[in-house]
Amino acid sequence: FNVGFAADTPGGLVVTVLRNADQKGILEIARELAALAARAREGKLAPADISGGTFSISSLGGIGGTAFTPIVNAPEVAILGVSRAALRPVWDGKQFAPRLILPLSFSYDHRVVDGALAARFTTFLAQVLGDMRRATL
Repeated sequence: FNVGFAADTPGGLVVTVLRNADQKGILEIARELAALAARAREGKLAPADISGGTFSISSLGGIGGTAFTPIVNAPEVAILGVSRAALRPVWDGKQFAPRLILPLSFSYDHRVVDGALAARFTTFLAQVLGDMRRATL
């Protein structure tokens, strides 16, 4: 899977593409994303670095905000927007307890992605992010 990641550059957001993300571990993905982001900020991206993605992830967590509406960039079919995580009181059935909440915004092209499947994806993603041990499996 080729996944686009938005990188903040002096010239604005640029979506770099991480190739074969499904075949890489977390550390390798982190290294490649750091290298792609550095090349983006330096203006040294090759055409292959910004093409071929089918799904993008954009994080505004470093800037702030609680939500945003990410726009799908054709020919991609979906984009996940990640906002800043914050501790919030959540009712656990007996009392309010502090929970780290990560706002996610998911946009997708209904011509390609079935809405029910997209809802299942966001539920699965929330479960994985809620227990990061699952992400390493």
